[in-house]
Amino acid sequence: MATPWQPFSEPLGETLKRNLAIAVVVGTVFAASGGGWNRWPMATLAALWPSLGGHCVEIFFLNWLRPKIPDGRGPQVLARLAVWFVAGLGFAVCMTVTAEALSGFRLRQPPAWWLGGVAFIGVELVAHLGPALSRRPSFYDGRG
Repeated sequence: MATPWQPFSEPLGETLKRNLAIAVVVGTVFAASGGGWNRWPMATLAALWPSLGGHCVEIFFLNWLRPKIPDGRGPQVLARLAVWFVAGLGFAVCMTVTAEALSGFRLRQPPAWWLGGVAFIGVELVAHLGPALSRRPSFYDGRG
């Protein structure tokens, strides 16, 4: 008999601290790698989309969508990858709009539409490595 899914919850303060720290690190890396320190606040704000938004997508998947998907590992993995891909598309658009609105800079040609989805899947796979390596529930073991 399969174990019923347990809803995920976390104190709001922990969620905000972790996701803000991630956005600050991403903004710092962007600024240090040639984006310019004057763009650090904009880069940090734009990075909140995949950071904090990604957390919200995970909560949506874990607490609302996952219980509605068949229990098999295959359907669960495919659904999660699809959710990450679609979320990545949305985050790429939101990050672009945020950066353009705050900096006035316009991309001459936006990147290929699918890159945001693939990039966000990569981000999530890396993010789930930590819990997997410490034997906590993660995407890799199907418990998280």
